[in-house]
Amino acid sequence: MNISKETMQHMYITMKRIREFELKTQELFAEGKVPGFVHLYLGEEAVSAGTCEYLNDNDYITSTHRGHGHIIAKGGDMKYMMAELFGKATGYCKGKGGSMHIADRDKGILGANGIVGAGQDIALGAGFSINYKGTKQVCICFFGDGSTNQGTFHESLNLASIWHLPIVYVCENNNYAISMSQSRHQHIQNISDRGTAYGIPSLHIDGNNVIAVYKTIAAAVDRARKGEGPTLIECKTYRWRGHFEGDPAIYKPQEEQEAWLKKDPLLQFKTYLESNHFFNEDQLHIWDTAVCQEIDEAVRFADESPLPDINTVVNDVYSDITEEVRVR
Repeated sequence: MNISKETMQHMYITMKRIREFELKTQELFAEGKVPGFVHLYLGEEAVSAGTCEYLNDNDYITSTHRGHGHIIAKGGDMKYMMAELFGKATGYCKGKGGSMHIADRDKGILGANGIVGAGQDIALGAGFSINYKGTKQVCICFFGDGSTNQGTFHESLNLASIWHLPIVYVCENNNYAISMSQSRHQHIQNISDRGTAYGIPSLHIDGNNVIAVYKTIAAAVDRARKGEGPTLIECKTYRWRGHFEGDPAIYKPQEEQEAWLKKDPLLQFKTYLESNHFFNEDQLHIWDTAVCQEIDEAVRFADESPLPDINTVVNDVYSDITEEVRVR
C-alpha cells in the first residue's frame, strides 16, 4: 500500500499537534490553570494519528479518559478543547465537561468519558445505527488494555461479531491500567488473542509506528465498509506520564521508561521522513513552528474566554432541580 506525501505530511502535523497540546497542558496543569483531572496522551500519538487519517469526516470515533489525541486526530478544534480544559464557556461542553468529556458530533466524535470501557458499548450503538441506516460509515472504538477486563469489552465484541457491525476496535495497550502492568492484570501476552474467541480478525502491531498503524487500520476499515464486520487491533505503545498528572508513577521501572522513550513515535516518524527524502529538516521545522503557534492561539483563546454564567449551571445537564430552586 503506497502512502502519499500529502497523507504523511498530515499525519506528521497531527502527531506534532497532539505532542505540543499535551506538553502545554502538562505545563498549564502544573501552574494551576487547568482544573480537575488530566490524563495525558504523550507517547501514544502514532495510534490516533495513523487511525483517524484513514477515516472520512462522517465516520465515528469513541474515546476514553485519555482522549485529547483522539479528538485532535479526528479534526477537533484545539481552541475549543483548551477552553474546555480551562472550564470556559467557549469550550466544547461549555466548560462543564473538562478534559474527560469532550465531544463534537459534527466531526463524528461521540465523546470521551471517564468510565472505563464505556466507549465500547457506545461504539456498538453507533455500529448498529450505521447498519440500520445503510450509510457505509465506520466507527473506531479506542480503549486501553485495562478496559479489556470489563464486561463491556466482551459484550461489545460478541454482539458486533454476531451482527457484523462496522466497528474497528483499537486497543491502545500502553502497558498499564492505572498503576498495574498488563502482566499483572492479565494472563495473556497479547490482548488481540481475545478477539479470536468471538470470531473477529485480530492482530497486534507496533503502536509507535504510524505507518504500520495507518496500513493496518486501512485494511480493517475497508473490510468494515464492505459489510464484513469488526476487527480488533492491538497497538502496543506506552504512556510517558503517570496515569494522571500528579501521579508520580513509581510503579514504572526506570529502565522500562527509558527504553520506551527511545521509541518516541514522533521522532521515529520524523527520522523516517527525512532519511527517505520525503521532506527535509527545513520543511519539518516550518510545520513545527506553525503548530506551536496554533497551540499559543488556543491558550490565548481559552485565557480570554469568559467563565460560564452561574445561571446556566443546570443547562445542558440531566437534572430534576425545580424552577424555584433554579431561580434562587
